Amino acid sequence: MTSIYLIRHAEAEGNLYRIAQGQHDSNLTDWGWQQVQALRKRFEGVQIDAVYSSDLYRTCATASAIYKPRGLPLHKRAGLREICVGDWEQRTWGDIARTYPQEMADFGQRMDRWSIPGAETPAEVQARLLREIRSIAAENPGRTIAVFSHGYAIRLALAALQGISLRDTGPKAPTGDNTSVSLLEADGDVLRVVWQNDNRHLLSLTLPSGQKPRKRANALEPGLWYRAVSLEGLPEDDPLRAVILSSGAPFRTELHTRIGFRGEEPAALLQTVPGLSDIPDGSRALSISWLWVREDCRRRGFGIQLIGQAVLEARESGAGFLLARPKGDSRAFFRYCGFFPTGSGSAMAKDIRFDQSISGEG
Repeated sequence: MTSIYLIRHAEAEGNLYRIAQGQHDSNLTDWGWQQVQALRKRFEGVQIDAVYSSDLYRTCATASAIYKPRGLPLHKRAGLREICVGDWEQRTWGDIARTYPQEMADFGQRMDRWSIPGAETPAEVQARLLREIRSIAAENPGRTIAVFSHGYAIRLALAALQGISLRDTGPKAPTGDNTSVSLLEADGDVLRVVWQNDNRHLLSLTLPSGQKPRKRANALEPGLWYRAVSLEGLPEDDPLRAVILSSGAPFRTELHTRIGFRGEEPAALLQTVPGLSDIPDGSRALSISWLWVREDCRRRGFGIQLIGQAVLEARESGAGFLLARPKGDSRAFFRYCGFFPTGSGSAMAKDIRFDQSISGEG
């Protein structure tokens, strides 16, 4: 009999910034790294003989909670990856909900009929993950192993093992929280669910500021979609001009301006400075020039989603940091988003680099 701890990765950027990450690599959030430490404590004293993970960074980073303290190798398996969502990859959930409303609903509730160009089907992912888990179990007879995968893929596998059809998986098999743990037993090719989606190790965690952990009512809560705006030659009667004016943002053509929409209503604005700016230690950073959320749309996570857009832009430009110069009360928001003082005036920076010590054999 082989015991398998099946574990979902910690909170990643796509979870927080409301971006469909699929098989795209993304980093863990600051809260995600705290979840990794909680997972590490949970497994102290638990015998683990081998550790497997999908080859995506967010799972490998989460697996470090178990393989690093034990000095074990990390075995990467592409078969443990999240579902490939094809044309949805790296699009915001707000954009997807607006463009594909029926498919968005099917993705969570009617997996039997979900289909998107370039994507795997849920049935293919279910078969892939179960095949990989059975293969790993066969390699480790009589041992106790930890296997790290992804929320949607794990949800599909657990449903199948409990006789829940793809048609019924949505209402009958909820997605486990980030770093939730399920226990399987393998006897030959037979897999059995002992228990599932346990997150007790997270219950005592609080954020450094004393705020409670973030919890969305719906894991697929859409969020914002974005439109880039060229300030050069923007007509006087363009309604977006009024939005920019109400935000207080400057009309400077060298700034990269994008407006975030909630449904069809402008709700937020982000301006960044194209090109790279130095921070005091000589590293390279993309600067956030202006960040604004409409007053009646605040405290909904939209400001954090704007930070996510800046993260994506920074990575595309080759920067490893974001730089901001917030004033007054806004400094607390940037601290909450993982920015730290640079020691240069009011400047604050956020490290968005990947931890290069996260490694393992292929």
